Amino acid sequence: MLIFGLMGQVAWVVENMYFNVFIYKMFNASAADISAMVMASAVTAALTTIVMGAVSDKVGKRKAFMSFGYIIWGISIISFAYIKSIFLTIVMDCVMTYFGSTANDAAYNAWLTDRGDSTNRGRIEGVNSMMPLVAILVVFGGFMSFDLNTSHAWTVIYYIIGIATTLIGVAGWFLIEDAPDLKPVSEGLGATLAYSFRPSVAKSNSRLYLTLLNFAIFGISIQIFMPYLIIYYEQTLGIENYVLIFAPAIIVSAAITVFYGRLYDCKGFMKSILPVCAMLLAGYTILYFTHALAAVQAFIGSLLMMTGYLSGMSVFGAMIRDNIPEGRSGQFQGVRIIGQVFIPGLIGPAVGARILRNADVIVNDDGTTSFLPGPVIWAAAFVVIIILLIALLVTMRGSTDNRQH
Repeated sequence: MLIFGLMGQVAWVVENMYFNVFIYKMFNASAADISAMVMASAVTAALTTIVMGAVSDKVGKRKAFMSFGYIIWGISIISFAYIKSIFLTIVMDCVMTYFGSTANDAAYNAWLTDRGDSTNRGRIEGVNSMMPLVAILVVFGGFMSFDLNTSHAWTVIYYIIGIATTLIGVAGWFLIEDAPDLKPVSEGLGATLAYSFRPSVAKSNSRLYLTLLNFAIFGISIQIFMPYLIIYYEQTLGIENYVLIFAPAIIVSAAITVFYGRLYDCKGFMKSILPVCAMLLAGYTILYFTHALAAVQAFIGSLLMMTGYLSGMSVFGAMIRDNIPEGRSGQFQGVRIIGQVFIPGLIGPAVGARILRNADVIVNDDGTTSFLPGPVIWAAAFVVIIILLIALLVTMRGSTDNRQH
């Protein structure tokens, strides 16, 4: 879990945060370009996870999809060292997402569900949800000395991450064991693909689908600002060494997230998700009022925002896994990814691009111009969390998980 979870998140950090910086710095991408790339990747991730999650259930295997997927995933990352346009970056991002979603979103997440049980979901998700923050720390810390304004730096980054991801895939053949009770499902592939989309299945698992709905709203809030986060710190706030602020916030947030998952094990869903919303609202408010070079204020806001983000991922992830029908974890990775990635990946960046359409611009050294994301991204994210609170109180009030507390 630690090895595959961390390396998978390192690869996703490069895609979700560094690709945006890559096309911003190398090709002077607009907010609309960044939004288009995120949206295309979200669609690819959702479709891939729906199909490949069901296929892994049908054949009764996770290990092969994880290991082989990571190998090809790494090779596809290396290919970005040779891309010279925004269009090709978006196309290859979708190709890379196909292999990454097969290996991680579909197979790894189904495997994680197979290997856990109702007594340890919160602890597992606490550790698993910490991985994105640790991955950000690894990537930012590892590449903070690189000059991201040069193509050579990007070539080295893509080779390092690509080779590391491929090696993890090779190691998986020796490290991974499928759950002993994992068996191929008896239905045909078509029925397996359609299972989680049947109205009767949704009705009999209403708690799961309501959780996914609220997870989607949570994700929209995150995706409004996340594609522009590095650009915001570096360009808008003028904090060149933003890693020195971001890294301590990440470390503290990661530590809190590990233990926060246990709150879900003890208190259930609602008592653990409401504090998450409070942390996000506080973090967004502080970041909205953070002025250029206000390092301490940026640290506090980032700490609250990142803690709320990762703790929320932990709580939602545990609730979802607890309510997935036994023996069908692969088939439900598709609807999970729709709530976690597809809907947020379509709506969040579109909202971000819309509110930044009249953003301030700067003139680069070569005479080209680039946009500056403004604090309005935090205001928009704040509003979505208010919507989430209302939705939670309407759809999940009094909700627990499948266990006794």
